[in-house]
Amino acid sequence: MSNQHLLLMSNLIPVGSNISTWWNFGSMLLACSALQITTGFFLAIHYTANINLAFSSIIHIMRDVPHGWIMQNLHAIGASMFFICIYIHIARGLYYGSYMNKNVWMSGTSLLIILMATAFFGYVLPWGQMSFWAATVITNLLTAVPYFGLTLTTWLWGGFSINDPTLTRFFALHFILPFIIISLSSIHIMLLHTEGSSNPLGTNSDIDKIPFHPYHSHKDMLMMTIMITLLFTIMSFTPNIFNDPENFSKANPMVTPQHIKPEWYFLFAYGILRSIPNKLGGTMALVLSVAILTTTPFTHTSYLRPMTFRPIMQLTFWTMITTFITITWAATKPVEPPFTLISQATSILYFSFFIMNPLIGWLENKISFPQT
Repeated sequence: MSNQHLLLMSNLIPVGSNISTWWNFGSMLLACSALQITTGFFLAIHYTANINLAFSSIIHIMRDVPHGWIMQNLHAIGASMFFICIYIHIARGLYYGSYMNKNVWMSGTSLLIILMATAFFGYVLPWGQMSFWAATVITNLLTAVPYFGLTLTTWLWGGFSINDPTLTRFFALHFILPFIIISLSSIHIMLLHTEGSSNPLGTNSDIDKIPFHPYHSHKDMLMMTIMITLLFTIMSFTPNIFNDPENFSKANPMVTPQHIKPEWYFLFAYGILRSIPNKLGGTMALVLSVAILTTTPFTHTSYLRPMTFRPIMQLTFWTMITTFITITWAATKPVEPPFTLISQATSILYFSFFIMNPLIGWLENKISFPQT
């Protein structure tokens, strides 16, 4: 693309002069998406969606296909990078009140849900021990749905247990959903540019805007370079850092692993699920842990948009981040004291953030603007 084209594009997309590095994670997510689709395509060429051959086909890709190990590792580590970026992107949105742009926030939350579904289907494909048992546990949650639960589960499995039809349809969904992600991402970006990006001050002023290129595009390139460097460093030195040792064994329906757990990026939701002894209650809490993000634009009560000048909200926000990390850690541990208690306490704290946000906002308004 020529400089003239870039200048024309930058004049069409002006950005706030004060936006920080936290705003670069959106474009990094696009880079992650491109990486996952490219590597996924090359993996799909050699993958076999059959319960007897899936595990062997992954070994074949790793050992026999030229540069197959690069594609496989990039795809696996890239998934973790994708979630690191999306969680930072969401945290930035919560901190700076970006959710007040309702259309952008809702499309973003939809993207998160589809991304989580895509990642879940992808984790099942290697047909390792943890892949199989994590899929069994999560799909079994559908049986908690009153009246239709068993029918829904049987329909999803394509039989009475996770078997060949399940793997085939999970592969099909894992391949199709990224195209929906591309479409939704385009809508997300278009909706963003109708109003423009938010900024750390939470103002909508058009006075202090600068061209996207070169000011912001160069920061994007720097952040992407850092991310790709980190990706290749992990791939070269510790390629299995995010993998579970159980997944190096082929799926065996007759042997249950000692601790069944999903990938690290689902552990916060899994921790919330496990903290509730009731199956239906746990399933509802699991769904709500992600769906609750959709409530933030409607429960915002403060006159101030970001948390920049709101010390109480800053404390609440960082408590929530600590809570998120603690739930993730507790979910890797066995279901026994004290981990059960820690999971329950942190789950309450996680949901209380979304309840405290409007209450603190209302209180701040009363203290700071008593006459209104």
